[in-house]
Amino acid sequence: MQQRNLGPFSVSAIGLGCMNLSHAYGAPVSAEQGERVLLTALDAGVTLFDTATLYGFGANETLVGRVMKSHRHRFTLASKCGMQGVDVNGDGKLVRVIDGRPATLRQTCEDSLRRLQTDVIDLYYLHRWDKSVPIEDSVGALADLVRAGKIRSIGLSEVSAATLRRAHAVHPIAALQTEYSLWTRNPEIAVLDACRELGVAFVAFSPVARGYLCGDLTDVSTLDAKDIRRSMPRFAPDNYAANLKLLDGYRAIAQEVGCSLAQLAIAWLLHKGEHIIPIPGTTSVEHLHDDLGAAQVQLSPSLIERLQALYTPQAVVGGRYNAQSASEVDTENFAA
Repeated sequence: MQQRNLGPFSVSAIGLGCMNLSHAYGAPVSAEQGERVLLTALDAGVTLFDTATLYGFGANETLVGRVMKSHRHRFTLASKCGMQGVDVNGDGKLVRVIDGRPATLRQTCEDSLRRLQTDVIDLYYLHRWDKSVPIEDSVGALADLVRAGKIRSIGLSEVSAATLRRAHAVHPIAALQTEYSLWTRNPEIAVLDACRELGVAFVAFSPVARGYLCGDLTDVSTLDAKDIRRSMPRFAPDNYAANLKLLDGYRAIAQEVGCSLAQLAIAWLLHKGEHIIPIPGTTSVEHLHDDLGAAQVQLSPSLIERLQALYTPQAVVGGRYNAQSASEVDTENFAA
């Protein structure tokens, strides 16, 4: 597996997003299947594993900790704080809450360390910037955790170039993570350049567009009732039908290159910059091997231009998030 720099670490050019195993796209997989995916990725050369306190309200960290603890020296472990499940109403039901207060981040880190069964987290992201708390205060708390030896480096998720610069002035930021794929190109406005300038790795989540760029999801009515894509505008039936029409040209390019649709999407990201690290997620060992094969796909500059001409921001129908979720992120947006 090719290697790329992420803060003080050298990691596989393609990492693994672990969220799918416990969170977001319907019922979580069995413990046995989750273990199979994690260990297969490790044996295939993946050395960046990405989880979060939020995923399964701690269940994903618990899974990663149990399965990976005996292999801890073989990989770089990333997790996230600042967004978690809280029993807000006192009825035992956890609700997703964004909370970037220093005391909360310190406690969340302790909880993550316990679930992950490790003494230190290599890369700890602020999952969302809590806009009621200055970014300097939240990053300052994470800097304290670095000095205490609880975490090794700091990351940010879903923030703008301006917020990245403010945070970086407090403590060096190792990585910035946000959604980036052919159909979500917002990072091209300013964040990618800011990361390159500051020496910050850019970690691209949802590199296959939450399954869209795999070409298998043709009917959104088949999605699980609890699948988060049901709340996303571009997965609304009419919008998605319009977006499916773009797949014809995309599929033709994949056939021309001689790779799968998923491989083409990930390879495009790898070609966009040496500081970009995609972290596809999957519940399938077969899909995992397919994703990792993207590292061998070569794309010419002219072919990259054709892909980008096909998936312009104007061509994709529907927003990335609904109004509530969009208000919670701090990223530049192509949309008006």
